[in-house]
Amino acid sequence: MAWQVYIILCSDNSLYTGITTDMERRFRQHAAGSGAKYFRGRQPMQVVYLEHNHSHSSAAGREARIKAMDRTEKLNLISTIPM
Repeated sequence: MAWQVYIILCSDNSLYTGITTDMERRFRQHAAGSGAKYFRGRQPMQVVYLEHNHSHSSAAGREARIKAMDRTEKLNLISTIPM
């Protein structure tokens, strides 16, 4: 099964990073409030970064590395890699 790593721009201008096997389904879950607790009090606006073809293990590792980045590093990542 192919996993994806994603970054979502939120209504409060924050960036949320996660992993999924189905980006459309996961975005709908976040928008409906049934996804991550992070989206309580904020709404997902759009997917601004998406990496494809990961295994679960590599996706989880990449997610952890992205979450460890500061905001400037994440914005640089978003701007340099096309979706």
